[in-house]
Amino acid sequence: MGRHIGPVCRLCRREGLKLFLKGTRCDTPKCAVERREGVPGMHQFRRSKASEYSIRLREKQKVKRYYGVFERQFRKYYDLASRRPGNTGDALMALLERRLDNVVTRLGFGTSRPQSRQLITHGHVMVNGRKLDIPSYLVRPGDVIKIKDREHSKKLATDSLATEGMPPVPEWLDRTATEHPEGRVSRLPAMQDISLPVTPQLIVELLSR
Repeated sequence: MGRHIGPVCRLCRREGLKLFLKGTRCDTPKCAVERREGVPGMHQFRRSKASEYSIRLREKQKVKRYYGVFERQFRKYYDLASRRPGNTGDALMALLERRLDNVVTRLGFGTSRPQSRQLITHGHVMVNGRKLDIPSYLVRPGDVIKIKDREHSKKLATDSLATEGMPPVPEWLDRTATEHPEGRVSRLPAMQDISLPVTPQLIVELLSR
């Protein structure tokens, strides 16, 4: 009998890399990628060489799952990125990185993006002093992200901050070390600020056809 893993961990195993969809689990021995001894499947068949299309598609699917966006949303981000000057792939990744649910996760107020989305939709997060329940909101430099001044809200965030193995806050964000969890966007994210191992140019080549 094989060891049971959940559907979220199966995504990591299928992609062959850590997507951090279950928070800090990817940094423990329970990670499905670390536990895998061979290719997926009972009989361990070898995979045939991937086509150029499948490689590009895999990069796109990897990013969609990492940030938790659907195809229509992803296309909108691509269209927006393609109208901006400079590298389209870098602009696409920067837009996804600026999503409020990702920022809340990066600040450590949620251990995963699904948990951060729940914090936002349930009204626990404030941006520039106002409650904001839209996970797809794109933050801008100077925005202040704060947990609502309510005991339950603060406990949810502080519990996440106390979770062992939480990654450090990226350089484009600042987190205030106070009893009231608060963060600030100091600048726009750059490609080197993104921890997901991905080649954005492959996604651009796929979507530009």
